[in-house]
Amino acid sequence: MKNICVIGSLNMDLVVNVDTMPKPGQTLLGGNFKEVPGGKGANQAVAMARLEGNVSMIGKVGNDGFGKTLIEALNNDNVNTDHIHTADCSTGVAFITVDKNAQNAIVVAPGANFELTKDDIDKNIDCIKNSDIVVIQLETPLETVKYALQVAKDLNKYTILNPAPAVKLDDEIIKNVDLLTPNETELEIISELKIENEDDINKAANKMIEKGVKELIVTLGSKGSLYINKEKSFFKSAYKVEAVDTTAAGDSFTGALAVALSNNKTMEEAMDFASKVGALSVMKEGAQSSLPTLKDVENFGR
Repeated sequence: MKNICVIGSLNMDLVVNVDTMPKPGQTLLGGNFKEVPGGKGANQAVAMARLEGNVSMIGKVGNDGFGKTLIEALNNDNVNTDHIHTADCSTGVAFITVDKNAQNAIVVAPGANFELTKDDIDKNIDCIKNSDIVVIQLETPLETVKYALQVAKDLNKYTILNPAPAVKLDDEIIKNVDLLTPNETELEIISELKIENEDDINKAANKMIEKGVKELIVTLGSKGSLYINKEKSFFKSAYKVEAVDTTAAGDSFTGALAVALSNNKTMEEAMDFASKVGALSVMKEGAQSSLPTLKDVENFGR
């Protein structure tokens, strides 16, 4: 099994359930409230660890109780936290509202995640050197993302970028990505092309390939996922389940892809595995609390 390095964010997710999303200026009485460890980087690292991947993480938390809790949670899931450092500021926090249809709205206060710098990449370069796959998202500064991808490619690592939350990316970032894993909305933003159908997805994906991305997997929610490279494309339908909460569904999918690829699975096998993991994750509430174990996946559908 190959080693995986995740470079990214750690947040404490503050989750409240509501019947419907509030309108501007409206106050609603919510239901359950929970504090759940989250952040796209940490979510993906935990997803990998629960699927028995060998994963280490580079990131930052604040000098507060949330930070200690987040590191403890990662340790409990067997993520190597030796490269997570403490900044003199608050830990990242995400405020998540989940409605009765399992749709969510999220506001993130990045806190320590935006203190992750190029120097931190240099100081923790052994984590990248000792890994075969490097996985990055966009909840840390773009300059850090750009530098980390460049360092990873200079070291001949396989790079996965989950472009969330999506922003316009410069070509220096794009050219160092081996596998890009956007959803439709994210692909529209980073490609700057309107997406209304499958032809549009292919056009947007090919634009990213022209800029240097080797391959893409575009996640299509309950429909499934679409693989595209220069030579071919194929579709993998989603497993049908009753969704409770879609928080971290994309993170679970990307994490599962990385683990399957670290086990030398084909891309078709990796996508099928990731589809099962994504389906299982939406059947439970929360971010890391919803992520399945390898045993859960092996028992799925039995």
